[in-house]
Amino acid sequence: MLDVTDLHAYYGKSHILQGVNLNIKEGEIVALLGRNGVGRSTTCKAVMGEVPPKGSVKFKGQEIAGLKAFEVANLGIGYVPENRDIFPGLTTRQNLILGLKPGQKDGAGRWSMQNMFDMFSNLKERADVEASVLSGGEQQMLTMCRTLMGDPDLIMIDEPTEGLSPQMTQKVAELLQEIAKRGISTLLVEQKLAIALDIAHRVYVMGHGQVVFEGTPQELRERDDVRKEWLEV
Repeated sequence: MLDVTDLHAYYGKSHILQGVNLNIKEGEIVALLGRNGVGRSTTCKAVMGEVPPKGSVKFKGQEIAGLKAFEVANLGIGYVPENRDIFPGLTTRQNLILGLKPGQKDGAGRWSMQNMFDMFSNLKERADVEASVLSGGEQQMLTMCRTLMGDPDLIMIDEPTEGLSPQMTQKVAELLQEIAKRGISTLLVEQKLAIALDIAHRVYVMGHGQVVFEGTPQELRERDDVRKEWLEV
């Protein structure tokens, strides 16, 4: 589904990504772990075209490195940024409608607005109120659901459980598992190790702009050295 090879990215003269390699298969949840500042978010932005990438980024066999963000989105990649970019002056329902691609009708893909309301009763109850009054957890749900409305084949989600209550965190985990059941691939950038290891099929650990570990959750659990050097505070 996604093959990233020797990916480099810069902010000015700062060399942030230094040869990242990773791949994601269809319907697979892949967790991208690491401390803050190691390049996890930049990896997503480089794939999405928000940061100019150097190297190869192939989506379903097509080279997409260098494409604009809207072109990448139209090919079938969804991106949920860490900062929860909702439209605060619009209602919950209107935010979800904005997730549809041009010409796409609600329910034409794998997700419909009713699906979102069925999964998250909080969004249904606040469907016609401004999104600005939603709690942080509800805004996170809305951002993820809005992206799914566009029926992506791959979704990249950056720190979805940051600042959420344990109850909302569990709802995020359930949604991620439902996404995988529907054949959608997920790249999950996550700080909470327990969640990532519980739901991911494979994990990558980043350090200093490079991948320093690749394996299954169980293999990472068995590598105290990797966790202590690259993950623990």
